Amino acid sequence: MIESWFIDNLACPIDHQSLRADGEGLVCGEGHRYPIVDGVPIMLRPDVRQTIALADASLRRARSQEQDVRAPGLYLESLGISDAEKEGVISLAAANTAIDPVVAYLVAATNGLTYKHLVGQLKEYPIPDLPLPHGRSKRLLDVGCSWGRWTLAAHAKGYESVGIDPSLGAVMAARRVARQLGAPNRYLVADARYLPFPPQSFDVTYSYSVLQHMSASDVALAVGEMGRVLINGGHAKVQMPTKFGVRCLYHQARRAFRSARGFEVRYWTIPNLVQLFERHVGAASVEVDCYFGIGLQRADEPVMTPPLKRVLRASERLKAASRSWSPLVWAADSVFVEATARA
Repeated sequence: MIESWFIDNLACPIDHQSLRADGEGLVCGEGHRYPIVDGVPIMLRPDVRQTIALADASLRRARSQEQDVRAPGLYLESLGISDAEKEGVISLAAANTAIDPVVAYLVAATNGLTYKHLVGQLKEYPIPDLPLPHGRSKRLLDVGCSWGRWTLAAHAKGYESVGIDPSLGAVMAARRVARQLGAPNRYLVADARYLPFPPQSFDVTYSYSVLQHMSASDVALAVGEMGRVLINGGHAKVQMPTKFGVRCLYHQARRAFRSARGFEVRYWTIPNLVQLFERHVGAASVEVDCYFGIGLQRADEPVMTPPLKRVLRASERLKAASRSWSPLVWAADSVFVEATARA
């Protein structure tokens, strides 16, 4: 069974036609078919190269071609964690902990260094503060949602939240957590470059620490799709790493300033980011997210180690100063690009 909302609101990511339920999946008028796994639509295009191996694993699981038999209900084969970490997930699942066992390990990948020391030991879900005004029931699409921390943050801020991610295991975890917390968020497996929604479906498109792993051409496709599904006057807000932040320069130097490969982070100049979003969405501006790293959130300070707390406080002081002295924006490691969809 699939919730009727998906049939009413999804579209074929190939031709944007409407979909209908057909047997075990969804199908458009042109015959493009998409499987459903435990009520979750798998809206990945099988005719294109995937941006990450997790997407291929999600497709194989949806076709019953691959399954980690140790814990089939956790969809481990499509999670971006090590085998040792998967064993940890299985152990936590057996212990029936209050925190979802998958989320307990995904925090290292989604929340950065802040939670590395808490992997497998979370006491509560780390939900950040969404840097947007109150939603007033507007629709928000979280592109690359992983276990759903930003969709949960959006729900807390009054948005009707929908999350997409290429990892079936992460999407299933997001759905479990949302149900546990009583949040009516919806999640599906999809590709940022080929969003399975009709034009003008959302008031806001949001993404954090996702597009940085894609090639420039794939980022252009994803940003174009964010613009396509926004209503006229809607807003895209996307976090991206910069080329000249201190921490970003350090990481570039470690790889001898060579071009990024595979899932490695790509670093952008602020003019290039503004040009990209103005070309594909509309008028754009940039504001600081943080300095000295990516993902430093004030909401996470209570669980940070003392050294990280000092880094966060320095970042917050510089962030405040950047609002009155704009050249400081160029030294940020992480920025938000916000663009308004043109009419």
